[in-house]
Amino acid sequence: MASDLKTRVREGWQSTLRSILDEARSLGSQAVLAFDLDSTLFDNRPRQARILREFGLARAVEKLGACEPHHWESGFDMRGAMRRCGLTEEEVESHFPSVRAFWLERFFTNEYCVDDVATQGAAAFTHAVVATGAHLAYVTGRHEGMRAGTVECMRRNGLAVPGEGRVHLLMKPSERDNDDAFKREAHARLGELGRVIAAFDNEPTHANDYLRRFPQAKVVHLATDHSGRPVVLLDEIVSVPHFSHEP
Repeated sequence: MASDLKTRVREGWQSTLRSILDEARSLGSQAVLAFDLDSTLFDNRPRQARILREFGLARAVEKLGACEPHHWESGFDMRGAMRRCGLTEEEVESHFPSVRAFWLERFFTNEYCVDDVATQGAAAFTHAVVATGAHLAYVTGRHEGMRAGTVECMRRNGLAVPGEGRVHLLMKPSERDNDDAFKREAHARLGELGRVIAAFDNEPTHANDYLRRFPQAKVVHLATDHSGRPVVLLDEIVSVPHFSHEP
């Protein structure tokens, strides 16, 4: 599914990013641009690789102990990453429950999220948004317990951070909260900031929700990876591979 969506990227996609910045400049503080984090502004594969590597070292699974980000073709396909590290199908299924439990204890934490790296062009694009005077709202399914690590990772990667200009970070109150429901609730908060002119997300469900709630906005899908749910993107949504948009 993720690879299929990458075929939506069309020649000239950079013009969409440039036109969004132009509109933000014309509206200034009246404009709101919303950005997801994981697989949108951030590549989580270094975090994923670290967790799988630490599992391998802790449990003496030598091949997993050598896991690197390139083994994760998709940030959501743990079994695929284990296979690419060299495990047989039988070994993958044998270790998977323990790996999954090990992963759950670590992935949604400050200690591990600092390993994320910025998507190509993401840092410069967030600063270009801030320079327009518009509101930049990070709207993420990460929970409040990850705020410190998330902000630190933004700093490390050179992104605009909350508190600079009109930069906001909207996070789930609790890890137990549903991502879809939280993002829909966040729509109202975005509307209170001003006019939502653009939204960026890798998850088709969330991109579609943005367009239905803000039909006049430009909704941009990051063709990186996603959860694999069989959701069809609405036709009006533009897919881009990253944020480097200069000719």
